[in-house]
Amino acid sequence: MTTLAQQGKEERAAGLVTVGAMLVALILANSPLRDFYQLVHHTPVSLQVGTLGIDKPLILWINDGLMVFFFLLMGVELKREMLGGLLGSARQVALPAIAATGGMLLPALVYLIVNGTAGIAAHGWAVPTATDIVLALAVLSLFGERVPPALRVFLMALAVFDDLGAIVIIALFYTERLAGEALLIAGAALAGLVLLNRFRVMRALPYVLLGLVMWVAVLKSGVHATLAGVVIALAIPARTRDGHREGSPLDRTYHDLRRWVTFGVVPVFAFFNAGIAVRAGGEGFGNVFLGVTLGLLLGKQLGVFTFAWLAIRLRLARLPAGVRWRHLYGVAVLAGIGFTMSLFIAGLAFDTPAALTAARQGVLLASAVAALVGAAVLAATLPRQSAPPAEDSTIDPGRLS
Repeated sequence: MTTLAQQGKEERAAGLVTVGAMLVALILANSPLRDFYQLVHHTPVSLQVGTLGIDKPLILWINDGLMVFFFLLMGVELKREMLGGLLGSARQVALPAIAATGGMLLPALVYLIVNGTAGIAAHGWAVPTATDIVLALAVLSLFGERVPPALRVFLMALAVFDDLGAIVIIALFYTERLAGEALLIAGAALAGLVLLNRFRVMRALPYVLLGLVMWVAVLKSGVHATLAGVVIALAIPARTRDGHREGSPLDRTYHDLRRWVTFGVVPVFAFFNAGIAVRAGGEGFGNVFLGVTLGLLLGKQLGVFTFAWLAIRLRLARLPAGVRWRHLYGVAVLAGIGFTMSLFIAGLAFDTPAALTAARQGVLLASAVAALVGAAVLAATLPRQSAPPAEDSTIDPGRLS
């Protein structure tokens, strides 16, 4: 079991490590060491097994390979929450699900209003739809016990639905031309994973081997390879042979991955994707920068807060215990921190370096402003004393994000 205090410390630490990696990348990219940073960024890495080979620059091994573990953890979290966590009942689902829907629709709309629906710029409509849960929770954790427990649960559940939306968007809109043979191999690997689950295989090695086959096949198929992580997660057994959730392969996978991903994978991704030359790049794509910035700063907060307000007024949901409208608005502003997933989607959306640079600059600026403004709103509105304690001072680790 993890106490709220321990959880808050881990969230702050993970956020600081990620921000530190981002700052180091920005400094390198805007210093005399820029060429060294670019050399590391584009170092070719090849893997050859017989006639099958993968040859990519290091940045793509990070984004297509290492980020599979991020998506694997995301899939594990989704499965755990649907099996009795934050998403285990309709009452728990309604408010964050509706708010997350608004938090994806309005940023995309704001972006398309700025950029139109045709041309290269229009490809980036999904960039401002994502929220970075690591950084958003890190900012919220700065206020310690002043935060009502239900407000933190709302932000976590909102992020779960946001992640689910990102998965759907990537699968539907950022998939390249499909290769039938590779898809068949991926399908066979999926069938094998399902059989492992049905026969209640508890050892990790068979899942790892079939998961590796699936990742390579998905990579070669044209579907984005990181989605293999989500599929693998859904196949991992959620119960032990005795029927218990605690100690199950899903539970062990969560505990094995969580710290490694938040303190390793996400900061490495940040280092390789946040190194943007501030004065260079992005020329001719000012609207991309503006669309991403306004989408995250205005679209996110308006979408999350307005849809939450409508859900409560229409009695589809209710305001969580101990949470006030001003608190909800502060969290809606924090939802504009779009760092990890927004940068990831930007890399899928744009092949043009100038457009990609403009999108990344917008993400970095908007995320920084959203963090500062959201923190200011919460500092002014949260109670000066500790929030009332929850009925249970400990929480299931499955509720961590």
